[in-house]
Amino acid sequence: MKVVTGKVRFSYPNVFEPKSVNGSAPRYSVSLIIPKSDKKTLAKIKTAIETVKKEGAHKWGGKVPANLRTPLRDGDTDRADDEAYANSYFINVNSNTKPGIVDGDLNPIMDQSEFYAGCYGRASIVFFAYNTNGSRGISAALQNLQKLEDGEPLGGKSRPEDDFGGDFDEDLLG
Repeated sequence: MKVVTGKVRFSYPNVFEPKSVNGSAPRYSVSLIIPKSDKKTLAKIKTAIETVKKEGAHKWGGKVPANLRTPLRDGDTDRADDEAYANSYFINVNSNTKPGIVDGDLNPIMDQSEFYAGCYGRASIVFFAYNTNGSRGISAALQNLQKLEDGEPLGGKSRPEDDFGGDFDEDLLG
């Protein structure tokens, strides 16, 4: 079941080149930080999870397991030490295929520096049931991304435009 989010913040984006995590097959991925105030997006996600629970029960022997894993996580609980996740939920999404990445006018974003941890936008994701190696649950696959606006970069790295975009003081050169 596909969901297009409202405005979210992107974190840990690996969307231009796939990356291997702990020796797994390389994948494209991003963490979507969803404000708890975005009731509309959260309702769509919760509805998608419930729908997949019903439609995916055949993958779990006809009934929903008591310990079913779901992708929507509480940032205040699961990432309490990370300020970027405060008062938010988050979903980690990935894909074996490269997502489409566009700007607000639907123009493709080719410059990798334009899409970074901390910028804001929307995502289209697809929820599905899985039963792999004894792990049963619901996950979300990354489809496409749309950058809507810049944000404070996450991870402590600043952008060159922010560092060098102001007035230049030649006295600093010595």
